[in-house]
Amino acid sequence: MNTNEIKARFGIIGGSPLLEHAINVARQVAPTEISVLIFGESGVGKEVFPQIIHQLSPRKHGPYIAVNCGAIPEGTIDSELFGHEKGSFTGAHEARKGYFEVANGGTIFLDEVGELPLNTQVRLLRVLETGEFIKVGSSKVQKTNVRIVGATNVDMQQAIANGKFREDLYYRLNTVPIRIPPLRDRKEDIYLLFRKFAHDFSEKYRVPALALTPDAVQVLTEYRWPGNIRQLKNITEQLSILEKSREINGETLSRYLPHVPASSVPMLLRDEAKSQEAFTERELLYKVLFDMKKDMNDMKLLINEIMQGSGNDSTWKERHEQVINRLRPEPVHSILHTHEPSVTIQPASPQPVVTVSPIQDHEELEESLSLEDKEKEFIRKALQKHKGRRKLAAKELGISERTLYRKMNEYGIH
Repeated sequence: MNTNEIKARFGIIGGSPLLEHAINVARQVAPTEISVLIFGESGVGKEVFPQIIHQLSPRKHGPYIAVNCGAIPEGTIDSELFGHEKGSFTGAHEARKGYFEVANGGTIFLDEVGELPLNTQVRLLRVLETGEFIKVGSSKVQKTNVRIVGATNVDMQQAIANGKFREDLYYRLNTVPIRIPPLRDRKEDIYLLFRKFAHDFSEKYRVPALALTPDAVQVLTEYRWPGNIRQLKNITEQLSILEKSREINGETLSRYLPHVPASSVPMLLRDEAKSQEAFTERELLYKVLFDMKKDMNDMKLLINEIMQGSGNDSTWKERHEQVINRLRPEPVHSILHTHEPSVTIQPASPQPVVTVSPIQDHEELEESLSLEDKEKEFIRKALQKHKGRRKLAAKELGISERTLYRKMNEYGIH
């Protein structure tokens, strides 16, 4: 059976090279007994490909069972897949066969296989490796001869990294991958699908079929279709029922298309950005204080080395420059902003005189870590620098003028 015959038999519409490649892979793998994992976004029509594989395989006269793993509660999915014995749990009034027992000699399609609980994944791995399973509440090992075809719309590598899916099971399922392209990568097929759906709904609701103006065709093909074929079918049905005119222009069609954000940034990154914005002034100032304490302690150790060490003038000068670099002040606004202001430092004299009492290596600088004292100090210095002009002082501190007023009233600064 060639590609066109498969399309006609299973109602597949489109001539996209990506779609035809997926069909060819399914046709080639069907006569074998290996497991297949189908990848694709929600709504692309993944459920058709397990049927192609089953119907073109030697198992076509055996049972075919499709299981939506994401729709079965975690507490009952083992019972659904592998069966249970009478009395094995509350409500188990009689023994029940699971899908793997019923589908013996046939094919099981596990849709949304990435949603399986970890305990169930262990049981499934055993079936794939040995063809054996045990019913819930039983100790008897049973054999089954079932071909498994899985499908998922999640990033399996990410699920493995997050500990939500077993890596060994992934490689057992993914012997041959089949990737179904999203509708946005099949632009040449979008209008064909629309015409098919419009014809179907005209017969279903006994109304004339819809027709699109050229600008509507452009809108249709340029839209990203995040819901893929399922969304296109729903939009076509809405238009068939709600629009009195049978000719749809671009403006009318656009009213039925939900806005798709241009940003494709993963949600994880957006959450991380929000968490970065959540830092308050108080948290930033605490960070400043701890960094200052560390720098001052390091500076004291360097000075102590200079006072106690020996060497030529160039070595002593090099160490002194290290201390001078530690002592260079950094404006407050450079702490609260990412850019670095320009700072002019006068060069140190060739042989400066430094008077410091010797300290021990374990000695730490004692300084006040009172947040209020430091805030007062920053505010007073900023006001003094700008001669009481609050707007400029607030800008220097990297805070709003309103926040500065509140802080001044709180600390009694006038």
